[in-house]
Parts: sequence; structure tokens; C-alpha cells
Amino acid sequence: MTESTVDPRARGVLVTLCVTVTVAYGVLYYSFTVLAPGISADTGWSTAAVTTVFSVGSLAGALAGVLAGRVIQRRGPRVVMTAGSVLGALGVVVIAAAPNLPVFTLGWLIAGAAGAGTFYPPAFAALTQWYGDQRVRAITTLTLAAAFSSTIFAPLVAFLDAEWGWRATYVVLGAIMLVLTGPAHALVLRLPWRPAALEHGTHERSRTDREVLASRTFVLVCASGALTTLVMFASLVHLVPLLLDRGMSVQLAAWALGLSGAGQVVGRLLYAPLQRRLPTNPRAALVMELLAVLVLALALVPGPVPLLIVVAVLAGAARGLFTLVGATVVSDHWGPERYAALNGVYNAPVGVAAALSPAFGAAVIAATGSVTGLFVVLAALGVAGAALAVLAGNTPDPQ
Repeated sequence: MTESTVDPRARGVLVTLCVTVTVAYGVLYYSFTVLAPGISADTGWSTAAVTTVFSVGSLAGALAGVLAGRVIQRRGPRVVMTAGSVLGALGVVVIAAAPNLPVFTLGWLIAGAAGAGTFYPPAFAALTQWYGDQRVRAITTLTLAAAFSSTIFAPLVAFLDAEWGWRATYVVLGAIMLVLTGPAHALVLRLPWRPAALEHGTHERSRTDREVLASRTFVLVCASGALTTLVMFASLVHLVPLLLDRGMSVQLAAWALGLSGAGQVVGRLLYAPLQRRLPTNPRAALVMELLAVLVLALALVPGPVPLLIVVAVLAGAARGLFTLVGATVVSDHWGPERYAALNGVYNAPVGVAAALSPAFGAAVIAATGSVTGLFVVLAALGVAGAALAVLAGNTPDPQ
């Protein structure tokens, strides 16, 4: 597929997904980071219990993504993403009304399932098919737009919480989710969809999905992605405590965290040139190794403060690069036609790793006695992830 053969309506799809994915992450993910302390204070539920429930919802979303991918591969993203919008609105309303922790948990299980239909993976599946060999450009554009989700929603949620409390805030967020994403998914995601069909050519692209899932390459690609996701999220969650240990103030550490987020945008802009120059797994291994080196640098560099901030920003850029590695590795190996189902399976262990990363980080800190020890362990895991990517081998990039 060339640029001239991309359906002009696909550009409207891209614009729509830039809005809806940004809203979905704001409502179902970033709002919790702002509201969690207030939820615990208001209800009497411990912070650990509230955070654990959120992680359980994330785990449910990772597992639901497998089914969502299969449905998308057969029927396209419209039904899944529209249903995800409705479930998202329902989930946060249940959360808002929860009289006890079990109902609160039910709400997050619903919200987690909604994320499987409204976060990056289903949107990536849509863009992968409808943009063909321009998929990297389209996916990059989407991730650049959605990177501002926390920037938009964190202050909005904080304002609503201050005015009306966390329960009313979640009701408002549910309405935003339903109004801004539901009709958009139902009305715009209507382009023709080709169900997965095997293509003849390379050995990798002529195998059935079951054969691919059982292959050494797929297993190692999944393992490397999950390990690196664990490194990425655990290092992000514990970055501020590490910088506080280095003598930074809370305000300066928060600024460093924000600047590291800005670094992700820069990293995503650098991905396309890297994609043109390196095959799939060497590219993935390079990005993983870069992240591991920068995580180790955060562990070992004592200062000064400006140097620590520069390293944090560079680590953010590596995270931005890895986001696009994960978005494209399946289509690079096995083609866009079967992307939805295979990517749903790929994202299951990746999602589990992301959900467990805060608890994993806390456990390692307890075992090693310091945040620095955690970052050393994470750097070693990052090197292991890069090694698995190399061992996975490489298949020709499908066009």
C-alpha cells in the first residue's frame, strides 16, 4: 500500500483516535493517580488496598485484550471500541457509587475491560490495517497526541475533585467518556475491514496464528517486551523517590519527572528514522539496551542535579522509543493482516508486567534496602530483555 492508496477517510479515523485514546487514558488511568489519595481518605480504605484494586483492573484489561484482539481481527475495531466506550463510562460510574471495596473492585474490573477496547492496542490495530506501510507515521502521530492525556486530565481532575469530590468527579468523567468517545467510535470507524487472510511468501507469513503463537520468535519477543515494560514502568513509578534520595526537593523531582515525560515525545519522533535503518529485532534490542543503560545511569550518577535531570529526560526518550517498538513489532514480523489477534496476545504479558511494576519495585526496594538497588536490578532486567530480542531472531519486514 502506498500513500496514494490510503483511503482518505483514514485521516478522519486518525484524528478521531487521537481524541478518543487521549480521553480514555485520562478517564481510566491518569484520573486515578490524582484521585487515589482522596479516595483512601474519604472511604477509610487503605492506600495499598485502593492501589491493589486498580492493579487488579489493569490485569483484567491485559487479559481482556486477548479476546478484544481476536474480535477486531474478524470484525474490525468499531464494535470493540464502541463497546469499550460504554463499558468505560459504566465502570467509572460504578466506581463513583461504590459503597464498599468489593463494589469498587467490580467497577475497576469493568474499567479494566474497557481499557482493552479503548487504549492503544485496538487503535494501533485500526491504524495498522487502514494505513498499511504508512502505519508507523500514523501510530507515531497517535502516540504524540495521547502523550498529552495526563497534561489535560490531571489539572481537570484535580479541579473537579476540589470542587465536588472524587465521586462526582468520576461521574463527570464517565459522561465525558461516553459523549466524546462512544459516538465517535460508532460513526467514524466504518472503513472496510479485511479479516485476516494468510499471504503466501515468506515462511513466517504463511503460518497459522496458532503456529506463530507457539513459535520461538513470538515467545521470545513477548518475553523481551514484558521484561522491558516492567523496567520502563517500575523506573518511572520510582523515579521521584530516587531523585529525592539524591537530594532534590519534591518540587524539583516532580519537574524532572515531567521533563522525562516530554522526553518521550522526542523519542517517538526519532523512531521513524530508526525504523528505516534497522531490522525489527536489532532495533528493539538497541532501544531496550539504551533504556537499560540510562536506568543504570540513574542508579549510579550521584549528581549534580542538572546532570540527573538530563539523564531522566534521556530515559524518557528511550521509553518513548519503546512504546513504538511495542506498537510495531507484531506487524513487522507477521504482517498487518493478523496484527489485531497476535498483538492482543503480545500485550497480555506486557499489560501484566505494567500492572505489577509498582508492587515489584516496592518488593525489590524492601529486599535491597534502597531505591538505587531497584534501579540496578531494573538495568539488569533491561539487558536481559535486549538479549531475548536478539535471540528471537529476525524475519523480513512485511510491506
